[in-house]
Amino acid sequence: MFGLGMQEILIIALIVLLFYGGKKIPELMKGLGKGVKSFKDGMNEVTDLKEDKKEDIKEEKKDE
Repeated sequence: MFGLGMQEILIIALIVLLFYGGKKIPELMKGLGKGVKSFKDGMNEVTDLKEDKKEDIKEEKKDE
């Protein structure tokens, strides 16, 4: 539908570079990377909690 081509991506990158400057962009990317890592860690934690809960339920059923 609205695919971004290489030309559009370069224009967007140039505008971002003009607004933030070359020194600020690595800091922004570092923050973005930390945010993504934190989100993934949180998702893994939720998955682990769900699996632990399922195991607890199975153990309770065996004990009955």
